[in-house]
Amino acid sequence: MPHVVVKMKAGRTEEMKRRLAEQLTQAVVSALGCEERVVSVDVIDVAPERWSADVYETEISPRLDRLYKKPGD
Repeated sequence: MPHVVVKMKAGRTEEMKRRLAEQLTQAVVSALGCEERVVSVDVIDVAPERWSADVYETEISPRLDRLYKKPGD
């Protein structure tokens, strides 16, 4: 049911990404009361030089009014 997508600047290790996915899964289970087996997590690496154009300008800035957690908060 819940599918979480995390986009971040490239450079983290696979272990860090696995740990992030595990902790996000537990947070979703805790917050939503769903079963762990229905949660999926995708971690997408973005080249640092592409962050602004590919993520901030297209996904963050246009949706600031919808974000539950905004950059800088």
